[in-house]
Amino acid sequence: MKFRKIALIVALAVATLAPARGDDKKTIDITAKRFEFSPNRVTLKRGETVTLRVSSQDVTHGLFVRALKIDTDIPAGQSTELTITPDTVGTFTAICHHFCGSGHGNMKMTFEVVE
Repeated sequence: MKFRKIALIVALAVATLAPARGDDKKTIDITAKRFEFSPNRVTLKRGETVTLRVSSQDVTHGLFVRALKIDTDIPAGQSTELTITPDTVGTFTAICHHFCGSGHGNMKMTFEVVE
């Protein structure tokens, strides 16, 4: 009987102290295909952690933004996830950093980080 009470108290304490799972997780889906990212503009909040789930619909692409420490490959027909927490407010241009054809140089998107 004593053991059950202690187990119940411990279980309640853990449930109360544990952070809610999935409640505050923010995920943004980005699709790469010749020669565009969709969406082509994403707004993020400074200090807010977000997971970017980036998928390629055709060939291997890349997503690169030096100021946000984003540098990832997106294999053909697959997706990849990366988690970032922007710490700088501003507007940043992302580029595809894998040659993907004649329109490669125009394959860009914008990340806007706000307060």
